[in-house]
Amino acid sequence: MKIELPQKILQKIGAAADAHNIEVYVVGGYVRDALLGKIVNDIDILVIGSGIEFAKIVSQQFGNRKVVLFEKFGTAMLPLENGKVEFVGARKESYNRDSRNPVVETGTLADDLSRRDFTINALAASINAGTWGEVSDPFNGIDDLKAKIIRTPLDPKTTFDDDPLRIMRAVRFASQLQFSLDEKTLETIPALKERLAIISQERITDEFMKILSSPKPSVGLRLMFDTGILQIVFPEAAEMAGVEQRQDHHHKDVFLHTCQVVDNISAMTDNIYLRFSALLHDIAKPKTKKFVESIGWTFHGHEEIGARMVKHIFKRLKLPLEHVPYVEKIVRLHQRPMQLVDETVTDSAIRRILFEAGDSIDDLMLLCRADITSKNPKLVKQYSENYDVVLEKMKEVEAKDRLRAFQPPVKGEEIMKICNLPPGKLVGILKSKIQDAILDGIISNEYEPALKYLHSIKDEVIASYKE
Repeated sequence: MKIELPQKILQKIGAAADAHNIEVYVVGGYVRDALLGKIVNDIDILVIGSGIEFAKIVSQQFGNRKVVLFEKFGTAMLPLENGKVEFVGARKESYNRDSRNPVVETGTLADDLSRRDFTINALAASINAGTWGEVSDPFNGIDDLKAKIIRTPLDPKTTFDDDPLRIMRAVRFASQLQFSLDEKTLETIPALKERLAIISQERITDEFMKILSSPKPSVGLRLMFDTGILQIVFPEAAEMAGVEQRQDHHHKDVFLHTCQVVDNISAMTDNIYLRFSALLHDIAKPKTKKFVESIGWTFHGHEEIGARMVKHIFKRLKLPLEHVPYVEKIVRLHQRPMQLVDETVTDSAIRRILFEAGDSIDDLMLLCRADITSKNPKLVKQYSENYDVVLEKMKEVEAKDRLRAFQPPVKGEEIMKICNLPPGKLVGILKSKIQDAILDGIISNEYEPALKYLHSIKDEVIASYKE
């Protein structure tokens, strides 16, 4: 079989190979995506010989552009404007059970394709002129692409035992491509899931976030749960599974509900940390569940406790901590907009959520809409219309009071100067009094009214604090 290889860069690389009688192929994800009709700017080139030496030859074809060499791994990388080309020599590998780092030897094309993780990645297309576009597919990866199946080239026990990260990669590819795992692969994962212990947290988290970035993350999340991986990688999420039941009162499975919410939000945004917020929005429900007669199951305070869990989860997963405040905020506030639907809700209540959400208010409202998972079309319509009402109220108050990214009109330094105070708790109390007066509609969100209000309260507040 031959495939089209549209990138001119491949012709240039192939010409360099032909000039030096070197056998070269484009391999792996590039070929897979070409067969799926996708264009990829990150290209993997397999060289029968030295990948590093061939990369140096190719760099001359690009005006001696600098090649990044990874001598230890026998690879090289040529950066491009819109991507990169990586070069590696064909090799075969063997593994020590205590490490996913292989012992590498020079190998043939067949050796190299057999070491690949999945059949859909064990594909190579020649870029030599005489065999241009001819595909090597020793493990029927093209058939698996057509059948939408993730399968290992060798026995999955060997593939996963050698490199347990491939367990996460199997789920990730299934989620990204919306494929299924073949039966043998699916059966093997639970038996080897404990082998993930030898993989660094960073590598596991990278695969997990790619699952969360996929078009329909629930495919991966449910696979992780069904195979027992989620219980190891993200136990808090696994604990959401299960229907609590007592007498005639039921609540829907929180894990399955969360999967639907994550899918809903993923259809609305590529913001990975908003998707992560969706995953965590009900994370504390297992900790807060309580059965109340005549009401059923309740989860009072789950949003606040969930927000407090965020930092611990970030640290364990080794995610960048600068995103913690954003996720905490979204989780903490995710139920507040629904409480604002009542016609009697005051402008003050609207001001407070605008103030607390700040620039994240639009993301918060997206999550609220994604959180509608009822199968009843009338309820969905009702909830959606309720949020439309809340949004209109927010727009009215925002236009009037300019509360997005709110900053108190009178700063702490000025409070200290006016009140002759040193830095300390009392300055914060006065600042909060001004803030509350604005949010409660006592004064407008402007400097002069705020300054006048400070002068009117400062003596009483200071005297009260000293007592």
